[in-house]
Amino acid sequence: MEKEKSLKVENYKTVRDAVFEKLRKAILDGYFKPGQRIIENQVAEEMGVSRTPIREALRRLEIEKLVENLPRKGVMVARVNESQIKEIFNIRGVLEGLAVRLAIDNSDALMIADLEKIISEMETAIKDGDIDKQINCNTRFHDYIVRKANSPMLTEMLQNIHEQIQRYRHQSLSLEGRAEVSLSEHKDIVQEIKEKNKYGAEIFMKKHIEKAGEALMKRMGQ
Repeated sequence: MEKEKSLKVENYKTVRDAVFEKLRKAILDGYFKPGQRIIENQVAEEMGVSRTPIREALRRLEIEKLVENLPRKGVMVARVNESQIKEIFNIRGVLEGLAVRLAIDNSDALMIADLEKIISEMETAIKDGDIDKQINCNTRFHDYIVRKANSPMLTEMLQNIHEQIQRYRHQSLSLEGRAEVSLSEHKDIVQEIKEKNKYGAEIFMKKHIEKAGEALMKRMGQ
């Protein structure tokens, strides 16, 4: 999310919910960077609201571990470190590897068509340089497979780390060339699903997520 884009809140929901969703998206999209201080009155002025909904939103974001309230420093966007990234991507790889195995039991022609449609949309988004659309397609691809796994407990486990996944997903896909690699890996996963190769699909999914984490950690080490 570029700095020049407005944080102005539209009147389509309650101000409290709109402010929370806008701030949450701003953090996940990188508008606010890790370690950046969020100053209530400045954000309130930019959004055109009072400080009260800003304060409430920040408390909710703290619960989601997207911000932290530090003594003498105030509210800051939570920093990320290599160990956190490694842990999240390892957990996600195991869970989504299982998800694609389970999804194959429920796969059909419609599932393949839906996944290929998402892949086609992501190709267009890459050509257009539309990072928001790329992230949207990437999220839909993975969420679709998780839904087809038809495992409420697995879905809940992934939902518990959803915010961190989204945050890292944006950072990963923003890396030069990563979106193209991700697209190719998605195609490999769909091919394994077509062939109903559970083992292959699981391996491809785990490696896909593992590579995204490695790319992100490499960037942090630069």
